[in-house]
Amino acid sequence: MFTDYGSVKRVHIPTDRETGRSRGFAFVEMDTDAEETSAIEELDGAEWMGRDLKVNKAKPRENSGSFGGGGRRGGRSGGGY
Repeated sequence: MFTDYGSVKRVHIPTDRETGRSRGFAFVEMDTDAEETSAIEELDGAEWMGRDLKVNKAKPRENSGSFGGGGRRGGRSGGGY
């Protein structure tokens, strides 16, 4: 559905570590900021497969300090989610 608004460079769908099922959201990276803005404006609040979509610009994670070690979880390092 995002390709209607431009070129999609990458899609990441986080999954639950225990079940392997989707966590109910995804990250979509598009070629340009203009394409991202267009997709956000058109798709935020739209209905898809019986669900209302919430589409917005991703924000960096906040370090809550509850995990220590720079906020890394489960021993993962690098550019994970």
